[in-house]
Amino acid sequence: MYRTIADFLAEWRTETDDTLKIFGALTDEALFSSIHPDVRTLGRLAWHITQTLTEMPARAGLVPADTLEHVPCPPVVAAIKEQYATHAAALAAAVQAQWTDAGLQEQVEMYGEQWAKGFILRVLVTHQIHHRAQMTVVMRQLGLKVPGIYGPSKEEWAAWGMPAAE
Repeated sequence: MYRTIADFLAEWRTETDDTLKIFGALTDEALFSSIHPDVRTLGRLAWHITQTLTEMPARAGLVPADTLEHVPCPPVVAAIKEQYATHAAALAAAVQAQWTDAGLQEQVEMYGEQWAKGFILRVLVTHQIHHRAQMTVVMRQLGLKVPGIYGPSKEEWAAWGMPAAE
């Protein structure tokens, strides 16, 4: 749980960049390729991450409406990236403008429970980390190169002329 807005904003910038890095490794052709009937496509995962940027803030009272709720997934990566970047920046601006450090302990009704505002911010971050990880597995299955996020990927080790860690 975050205790200061500044801590959230610093991590949000990094995680937003990391999400855009993953989205940037996608191809239009791979967006809707299915690896299994029970596994979301890359397009669906990317769009789910993006839609959460309006869904959760709307529930938390940061924005007046969930503007992406019924919007279908764009058919091209560039459009998903644009929507994600726009809404990630809007989320950061709304948090900075409307919430305070002291208010991060305040409880808000979320999904039938009471969540502290600081916890809501933590869930927003970990939610996209979780789905990015799913995306990297699907990307490997589809033969896409996976960028390193918290360390080098297999492809990056190879580009450096070093063996990938086992």
